[in-house]
Formats: sequence, structure tokens, C-alpha cells
Amino acid sequence: MLVLLPPSEGKAASGRGAPLRTESLSLPGLTAAREVVLTELVDLCSGDEDKARDVLGLSEGLRGEVAKNRELRTAGARPAGEIYTGVLYDALGLASLDAAAKRRAARSLLVFSGLWGAVRVTDRIPSYRCSMGVKLPGLGALGAYWRTPMAEVLPEAAGSGLVLDLRSAAYAAAWKPKGEVAGRTATVRVLHAPTRKVVSHFNKATKGRIARSLLTAGAAPKDPAELVEALRDLGYVVEAAAPSRAGAAWALDVLVDEVH
Repeated sequence: MLVLLPPSEGKAASGRGAPLRTESLSLPGLTAAREVVLTELVDLCSGDEDKARDVLGLSEGLRGEVAKNRELRTAGARPAGEIYTGVLYDALGLASLDAAAKRRAARSLLVFSGLWGAVRVTDRIPSYRCSMGVKLPGLGALGAYWRTPMAEVLPEAAGSGLVLDLRSAAYAAAWKPKGEVAGRTATVRVLHAPTRKVVSHFNKATKGRIARSLLTAGAAPKDPAELVEALRDLGYVVEAAAPSRAGAAWALDVLVDEVH
């Protein structure tokens, strides 16, 4: 099972260890593309600070994020699972998983990123600020930039098993499973049951809990139909729609009664 996650906008501070080595990251087929984005971002943030803030969509209060990006090649790195914070990652609670669940997380979780393309939670990266919606001056929109390298690398990473897509729309734009991979992909929405509306905060928290539930239970569904049964066994209320045509993904709605 491969679980696709969005990153968090806010991130923990970089570590004090060795700096980033892009060649050491998982999915080595993305290394060249990562170097291009990294160079563009560092160059942008090493120039006019106001221009960099504008490109990155940062408020005056986040001016320090520009300086952070300027030092990406020399900043200490730490596991991505420690860098990403926020609602989804709080609910996922990687640090509190038992040893077996942590091993499953290392194998199955893949975090999408405007800067790195996608990384495993064990990959060592520095803290950064660069969303998938950013348009870098030399590259354009990162969602579009990543589509070609992702299309070359991700099908192999997906292997022959289930792909559980918990990404937000901006990150889903970077790679859309196609062909037979799409047929074993399940995309998830979280809906407030009484209103059947998506509530952003609870959407993120529930997706984090779903990933944690599967990891702690040691669930290993082989396809979307088995995933639906596994989630129901874990206490989730799930409505599932099988694809109506070849090359499309399953659509799963997880219904929740309380928003907190």
C-alpha cells in the first residue's frame, strides 16, 4: 500500500545535523528535477526579498521564511516526518507509533512537496517554504512542472498494490494515477455527515487518523474494495463509488458526525 499525503504549510525548524543531500532522498529519479527547483528557490530568496515574498505568497510576518529558503543547502536536515507539522500530522502522530507501525509508515507514506516532488517520511530534509501552487520565475507553476518527472517515477513507486490518495487538490495536480494504477487507487473526501460539506480542519485531522488507524492495525488492503472493508472494520463510515470507466480511481467519502 502506498499512501499519498500533502505536506504541511507550517514546518518544524531544521535540525542541527548534516545538511541536505538531494542524491540521498528516496525516488532518485526525481533528483535532477529537485536540483532545478532547489536552485531556483535559493536564487529567488537570495535576491530581492520583497519579490521573493510576493512569489511565495508570504505575508510580512513570514519574512523570515525567505531567509530560511536562502540557507537550504547548508541548513541541518532531519526526517521529513519530523519537519511536517500541523493538523494532519498531529493526528497521524508518527512519533507515538510503535516500532512495527513506524516501519510500515517508512514503507508506505509518501509526502508530496512543491520543492522535493515527493519524499518518504524518513528522508532527511531541511525546513522550507514553497507550496505546490507557487510559480517560480524560471519554471512557472510547480504543479505543472512536476507532472512529467512524477509520471516517470511514481508508477514504479506505486508497485502493484493499493494507492490511497489523501492529498489536497493542489498536490494531486502534480501526479494523477493513470491506467491500471488508477484502477487500484482510492481518493478520499471527508464530509461532515449532517451537511455533507468538507470542513477543512476536520478533513485534515480525519485523513491523519485514517492513515494512523491503518498503520497501527497493520491493515494491508490489496485494492480499494478491501480498503473500504478495512476502514469500516476500524469504525469509519464509508461510502464508496467504484469507477465507471477504465483508468479512473475509486472515490471514497468518509462521513463524520462531529467537527472538532
